[in-house]
Amino acid sequence: MLTFFGLTPEYRLHLFRTLHEIVFHGNGGYDFMTVYNFPIWLRKFVYKSMEEHYDKVNKSKDNDLTNQSPNKKSAVEVARPGISPRTVYSTKAPKK
Repeated sequence: MLTFFGLTPEYRLHLFRTLHEIVFHGNGGYDFMTVYNFPIWLRKFVYKSMEEHYDKVNKSKDNDLTNQSPNKKSAVEVARPGISPRTVYSTKAPKK
């Protein structure tokens, strides 16, 4: 396949994957056309910065999970005013 007038399929896949990652993980800060029109050096910088940020976040989450004591609850408690925490809900229909 001649690629003189276009991008190779591998590079296109890499490009669109990078664009997707920046837009998806940018938390609404970027739209596709803006990222697509970035200079290549800026797109690489933003992607690398986001990658480092999310690696750091994931590493801290992993450390928190491994350093948790066995007595500590891992579930998050949800405030439910007026509802006792021991209430059990049943999906069965009441007997008549």
